[in-house]
Amino acid sequence: MMNIEQLKDSNYVPYSGKSSVAVVKSVAGNYYPGVRVENVTFPLTINAAQNALFTCLSEKERPKAIYVEDTKANDLEFWRNEYNVWVYPHEELETGDLKEILLDLQESEIKSTLKKLLDHAVTENSDFPVSALLKTPRGYVSGVNIECSEWSLGLCAERVAIGKALSYGIKDFESIYIHTRSGEYSSPCGACRQVIYEHMPHNPVHLFHADGTRSKHFSSDLLPYSFRSTSLNVNARQ
Repeated sequence: MMNIEQLKDSNYVPYSGKSSVAVVKSVAGNYYPGVRVENVTFPLTINAAQNALFTCLSEKERPKAIYVEDTKANDLEFWRNEYNVWVYPHEELETGDLKEILLDLQESEIKSTLKKLLDHAVTENSDFPVSALLKTPRGYVSGVNIECSEWSLGLCAERVAIGKALSYGIKDFESIYIHTRSGEYSSPCGACRQVIYEHMPHNPVHLFHADGTRSKHFSSDLLPYSFRSTSLNVNARQ
């Protein structure tokens, strides 16, 4: 059962301490949560509304309404127009359960699942779908890249998967698998490397390349000399 106060505990806000929760109701009637996910490099922070909307879209569903704490927040007008969603305060959220998003997969099913997930990507601008599977102790969490009319507000598959997992209260990550069917190399971009490093600094990153080959790396190797929270003159709150 949904509980806004419990969802607040899923926020990752070690730098500002300012939590935020959004819940999206899809056209099919399913509910998807979104929490604020901060990053030590502040431009990479994902806000709750975007997180909830992109979680819904990554499950190949269309958002119908979004429930937020502040209906007059500056960014909501863009999302309202982008997806033609109704915006309501938390108080009007109906009773219901969150849609289950965990995948129970065997190692042998990862490659085929990544290929199928490419069809969930929203890539009207780039036509470059990417899929990701985040391995956690509770199961796998999927992610695909989501683009919108404002190029700078899109998110890569890796960040969608991490934001989705955190919104569901999953904070322990074991490894991540990434795939694209085009391009020379299925490698995470610099922004994703920074986000991956923050949440799993020494974990395996498995890349499934378009030519059928795969390679294994470690997040710390993909981002040498990374910027870390220990570089700040403030103590992280978590």
